[in-house]
Amino acid sequence: MGEYQLDRFTILLVEDNGFIRQTLETLLRQLKIARLTSVKNGEEAIEWLKLQKQDHNPGPDIIISDLLMSPINGLLFLRWVRSAKESPNRFVPFVMLSGAADRDYVTASRDLGVTEFLAKPFSVNSVFQHLAKVIEQPRPFIATQKYFGPDRRRNQRAGAPSGKERRREGKDHITMVYSAEKTVKAKNVSDVWCFQLPNTLKERAGSDVGNGPPTLPDNILAEAEESLERAVLDFAEWAQKYLANLATLCDRAMEEPDKRTLQFAEINELAHELRGQGGTFGYPLISVAGKMLYESTLEGCPVTDSQVEVVRAHIDMMRAVIREKISGDGGKVGKELVQSLQAAVERHQVAE
Repeated sequence: MGEYQLDRFTILLVEDNGFIRQTLETLLRQLKIARLTSVKNGEEAIEWLKLQKQDHNPGPDIIISDLLMSPINGLLFLRWVRSAKESPNRFVPFVMLSGAADRDYVTASRDLGVTEFLAKPFSVNSVFQHLAKVIEQPRPFIATQKYFGPDRRRNQRAGAPSGKERRREGKDHITMVYSAEKTVKAKNVSDVWCFQLPNTLKERAGSDVGNGPPTLPDNILAEAEESLERAVLDFAEWAQKYLANLATLCDRAMEEPDKRTLQFAEINELAHELRGQGGTFGYPLISVAGKMLYESTLEGCPVTDSQVEVVRAHIDMMRAVIREKISGDGGKVGKELVQSLQAAVERHQVAE
């Protein structure tokens, strides 16, 4: 089996959560990524990439970006990477990272030209496998008047399309392109350009890769696992701060009912963070409660006193998980906590 030489790669990491950003930075450096730039959001990422273009630098080999950020989220950032003239490389592999791996987000990312979608919670193995897929299985880029990005039909077998096939059969209408320097915008609605570019990332990963499944040396993987385990020790403190912020928002919602719509939007953002992080750091019940809270506070949810109490019930459960250090599914105790939360939610919903 060939071993990757990831010290030859440059990665741009975009993540608004400081704790997660630091954890991923450490993990990627443990995987021997030598050149790593990290920024807080899509706006900072765009400014950094513009500078690369101005300085005639090729930009990163791979971009890993969170999805839900402000002021520019991962979807808007991806759109810019694939369409802006200031983008140093419109073909760069783009891995979207999010705890909200819902169908709508996955579809939106796919339609904007994402390469891979990495769902939180993540592990050392899932991060490495997504990097390996980008390196080992690059897809040709397709350009039409409405789309520019990796071929979206990678999972369909020839002759067995899933759903309605909108693209014309055959290749007579397709123009094959073998250079990234060519024009990438289709002139006519019916035009389809297919960019089949050299796999430079695999060449850079090491000439011996290709004789078997890609791997990293055992000592490197062990070091990366240890770095993630160390982050677990800090997660409880980080989660407690988020839960304290949630509790403060609940208090404000009761004191200022006319501002509840904004307060519930903030609650929803914090719930999104919690749903994505718990499983990564050994507390999957935090992800379970975070997901339930996220879904119950989406835009359009009721902003009543009872709904505030629903939020408090989620906070109480997550605090119990952290306080008792309940890892995994928690066994009988974990099941009872989830059932108690569900009962509290139903009770408050009936009270409305």
